[in-house]
Formats: sequence, C-alpha cells, structure tokens
Amino acid sequence: MNTARIVVLVIALGAGGVAAYLASGFDNKPAPALPVAEKLPTIEILIAKNDIQLGQAVKPEDLQWQAWPAATASSAFIRRDSRPEAQTQIAGSIARVPLMQGEPIRDQKLVKADGSGFMAAILPSGMRAVSTEISAETAAGGFILPNDRVDIVLTRRLKNPDTNGPTGGNDLILSEIILTNIRVLAIDQAPKEKDGQTAVIGKTVTLELKPDQVATLSAARQGGTLQLALRSIVDVNATELTIEDQAVKRSGGINVIRYGVQVRQLTSQK
Repeated sequence: MNTARIVVLVIALGAGGVAAYLASGFDNKPAPALPVAEKLPTIEILIAKNDIQLGQAVKPEDLQWQAWPAATASSAFIRRDSRPEAQTQIAGSIARVPLMQGEPIRDQKLVKADGSGFMAAILPSGMRAVSTEISAETAAGGFILPNDRVDIVLTRRLKNPDTNGPTGGNDLILSEIILTNIRVLAIDQAPKEKDGQTAVIGKTVTLELKPDQVATLSAARQGGTLQLALRSIVDVNATELTIEDQAVKRSGGINVIRYGVQVRQLTSQK
C-alpha cells in the first residue's frame, strides 16, 4: 500500500469519526423550554345550553354556566358570583328574541310573563298589539316573519270628478305609505318557521304600534286596502312616518295611479 492510499484512508476514517460524533448529539444543547402561556382570568356566566325560540318559556335545563374571559365579559351578562341562583330564577321567563346555543343570557332578552299571555309579555312599555287581515298578495308573498319590519301601504279607489278629462271619468287609484318601520309581532299567532320553511303565508298579522298609530291604522283599514312592504334589515333605525309627515315630505302632493301609470298630483296649499 503506497503512501497516497494511506493518507486517503486516514482522512476517510477521520471524517467518519467526526460524523459519528456529531450524530451522537453529544454536543447538542437541550431545546429551550417553551414559555408557559399566562392563564387569563375567567368568570362563569349563564349561557343558552340549547336553542331557545321566540316566545318559548325558558327551563332550567335550557341554561348552563360557562367559563368566560373576564376581560371580555359584558356587564349585561349574568354572572355566577353575583347571581348564583339565576338558573332557577330565570326559569319560566319568555324569550323576547331567539337565542342560539352558547349565547350569553341577558335580562333584556327575557321577560317574566307573571300570568300574562305571550303577546302582553313581549310588548314594550307604551306599545300596542293590533291585528289586521292580510293575504299572500298583500304580505310580500308570505316572506314576512315575526320581528321583521314593514311599511304599511294604503290603496284607495276614488270617484273621478273630472268626467270630461282624458280618462273619461274613470275612478282614481290612490296609493300611499301611511306607516313605516313597523315591527311584526306574529303571523297567525305562529311566530316560528313551519316545516323548515321560512315563508309562512298567514291570514292575520299582529303589528307593534304606538297609540297614535293605532288610530291611523284603524281609519285606513276602513278606507281602502292595506298592503305590507317588507323592509331591509339594515333599515331598522329609520324613523316612522305618519300620514301628516308624508304630506309634508311630498310637498302637498300625492301619487295617483291611472291604469298602471303613476301621475303626481298636487293638492292645494294653505
């Protein structure tokens, strides 16, 4: 064996030894310990254990206590440290709005019936529940459900005094919005979905009205046909308009529909 082969062999053996040494992990430092996550302070709040439907009486088994981060807990939540008996105290209350499983319970979403019926229990103070007849044609094809907001349209047929006019004395059809942004309380006393469908065609709608709006609706019901126009959910903060408000907004004019053609007709100004 010549000298060159001996040198190559020595180098190979040396490299193999170094590789074996490194692979043994003898020189590896232990992995640094992971920092322990700081435990956030929590409190126990009352949540819905099951879905609770609008108008449903709440039972103790529909509720449970759940740990919740204290920093994000609203003051409106029901806390176990301040109301340990809330689970049984709330039993029998009626849900003013649907509650989803896991949703924190708030007193504002529940009401104690105290012997009153469901409708009297969910009505806010100062408001009235008034029912009126509807049909599929006058109620957005059945797509209006409880808690939706609607405008109420009054359509009247009037005799045309202008017998020699272009319409030849045909009746005038007047249509106007008499109330806006009205909350629907119930459809045929069934404030729920039916057979999984979101469209329930009823014959009677119950509306939430102010006392002065009750008189407006009652008078309009005797003077023509009422129709409900479904509002977008983003318009719930709009201001209700009365007949007088709309008269000012229209600057003394009304919309007259003659044979499907809308014509703006001005009224006399005082």
